[in-house]
Amino acid sequence: MSLIDAARAVRDNAHAPYSQFKVGAAIRTASGRVYAGCNVENAAYPEGTCAEAGAIAAMVAAGEREIAEVAVIADAPEPVPPCGGCRQRLAEFAGPEVPVIMATVHGRTRTATVGELLPGAFRKVHLPKD
Repeated sequence: MSLIDAARAVRDNAHAPYSQFKVGAAIRTASGRVYAGCNVENAAYPEGTCAEAGAIAAMVAAGEREIAEVAVIADAPEPVPPCGGCRQRLAEFAGPEVPVIMATVHGRTRTATVGELLPGAFRKVHLPKD
């Protein structure tokens, strides 16, 4: 199964009763394992969870910390990039060269790197050392 297929499969499980905008994401780690997530909305709108955040949480829960590739899919006319918060989340576990494949359910794709999506990312190296 491709990474886009894994994101497409989990997208069907999204909980999006308010926006009707279902998103699926899948992450391949450096070990080759794949973790997926879908958006989960909440009646208290800002309390929802993005698909990318769900996939990252599943990856971390399994004990992994290094993202090698990302795929995101949504039903939109153009491929949808991760939101700003998810770009920062991805940058926490992925180097700037990691590809992010953005796709529509109708087959359109666009690929960018984490570094292209979030130039000048705030990273661990910016924090003071003990």
